[in-house]
Amino acid sequence: MVAQEDVIELAKRRGFFFGANGAYGGVAGFYTYGPNGAAVKDNLESAWRDRFTVRQGNMEIEAPTIMPEAVFEASGHLDGFDDMLVECPECGESHRADHLIEDNTDIEEAESLPVPEVEELIREHDLRCPSCDAELSDEPVEDFNLMFETSIGPGSGQPGYMRPETAQGIFVEFPRLKEYARNRLPFGVTQIGPAYRNEISPRKGIIRVREFTQAELETFIDPEEDEPPLHEVEDVEVTLYPATEQEDEDAEAYTTTVGEAVDEGVIGSEWVGYYLGVAQGWYERVGVDMDRFRFRQHLPGELAHYAADCWDAESEVGGDWIEITGFAYRSDYDLTKHAEHSGESFTVFKQYDEPRTVERATVDPDMATLGPEFGGDAGAVAEALQTIAERDPDAFDADEVEVEVDGETHTVATDVANFSVEEVTENGEHITPHVVEPSFGVDRIVYTVIEHAYRVDEVDGEERTYLALDPEMAATDAAVFPLVSNDDRLLDLADEVTGDLRAAGLSVEYDDSGSIGRRYRRQDEVGTPFCVTVDRDGVEGDDPDTVTVRERDSARQVRVPVGEVADEIARLLDPEEDRAFHALAESHDEIETDVETA
Repeated sequence: MVAQEDVIELAKRRGFFFGANGAYGGVAGFYTYGPNGAAVKDNLESAWRDRFTVRQGNMEIEAPTIMPEAVFEASGHLDGFDDMLVECPECGESHRADHLIEDNTDIEEAESLPVPEVEELIREHDLRCPSCDAELSDEPVEDFNLMFETSIGPGSGQPGYMRPETAQGIFVEFPRLKEYARNRLPFGVTQIGPAYRNEISPRKGIIRVREFTQAELETFIDPEEDEPPLHEVEDVEVTLYPATEQEDEDAEAYTTTVGEAVDEGVIGSEWVGYYLGVAQGWYERVGVDMDRFRFRQHLPGELAHYAADCWDAESEVGGDWIEITGFAYRSDYDLTKHAEHSGESFTVFKQYDEPRTVERATVDPDMATLGPEFGGDAGAVAEALQTIAERDPDAFDADEVEVEVDGETHTVATDVANFSVEEVTENGEHITPHVVEPSFGVDRIVYTVIEHAYRVDEVDGEERTYLALDPEMAATDAAVFPLVSNDDRLLDLADEVTGDLRAAGLSVEYDDSGSIGRRYRRQDEVGTPFCVTVDRDGVEGDDPDTVTVRERDSARQVRVPVGEVADEIARLLDPEEDRAFHALAESHDEIETDVETA
């Protein structure tokens, strides 16, 4: 298994990602994507958009990254978006308490434990500050809110926060988005964009950072009627690590099918099961090593405040399991909370197939009596009476009924409430949709794809490092090399080939610097699938000009007529076509003499 420092060193040297603001000493938790990294990230996002927006028939939006405080009061993030912090008494460095436990004990999910138990584990294992080795046993563990606070407008302005997830940008716009969906359920809304969390101890490159990219899908459903197309994925094999298995020291993740896991109740929601199956195919598509991948169910103590059930997609990198995607059944929590706090309607009108006649309990309070008796609370008392009528009509069988307003109990005579039950004809009802959410951490998946593609082998007696990236993910589709830089015939032909490849819509790197072997090694390390070399053998003689096409993984080379190069490489890059390089080798002359050493 490749060491994480080797991956990070390659990423920095070859322009995938590196610490930002280095000229000013840098700030932990912020990274810049270099030319190759930005391209890989863009390819990953395009593949996600293709699968979860286009092919699913969903809408995509782009919401602001800064939102007013009221949004996060409603969502619960102000009160419940915390990590556990312990501060060193000697050097003052802050550390995530659960990470200290996980790094120094056999406990894997310390995040799910309550604060008193975390404090006890620090004492029990005599954990010390990683920075200065001071004792932490007697230090308190405190909750630390992860959101970045800001001010909107001049001066003190309006308090706001940089969003900790892209989801709230979708939820708050639901009243308008439902109109775009013509008020029909189910419908999905996606968003790809930055989110911000003020991590206590950023670490491991782009795995844990303070600014990151999420790709999220919020699917709005009628929980009583809408069912996912589970048949499409019921036979997909998945590796599951349920909560029940995690509680057994000897238990391990196991392989089953989505259909079996749903039937047996291991996956409690058909919708969550459906998205696990869809995501499984997408991870394979982008190059995640499925032997180092699993779906892990959240333990009760680590469930988010909004989640009825949650599974994480996890990849193994650097010997550790990391979360790369969360799949949550959020029920109606978010829409209900935003409706309560905003006063707007976050419901959808559900039309009945035929009108229904129903009995409806109602009140018509005598306000001439309520006004003098309750003063400014009279309106609230009347609303409370209607609520009781809807929830507990039997309460009006007595002579008096009690209501609570702002924590104070009031008694109202039943005849003043004017309670009655009427028959009404309804054409439909307003329902609050439930939400199913797959939330993908783009940066972590980028890192996973790079590490899982990292290879070391030997070519011509020399060790070679290369990235076996899926062609769809590679930053560059092909590189073109004139064998030497002092022959106009080769340079002109190399320019012609480069132009043909770019005209075919391919990303091309032109490189005439250094030995041909070094140029191959540079492209191998960034994962370029194919290299095209223009040499003298291809321009001499009476036959049409030819070039060599070299495959990255096998280092095999074939000679191809210049006029066919763009079409052949485009075919090899097309996921709908046969990508096997041997098919090209069978139809063209394979070169036995290694051009890499020419």
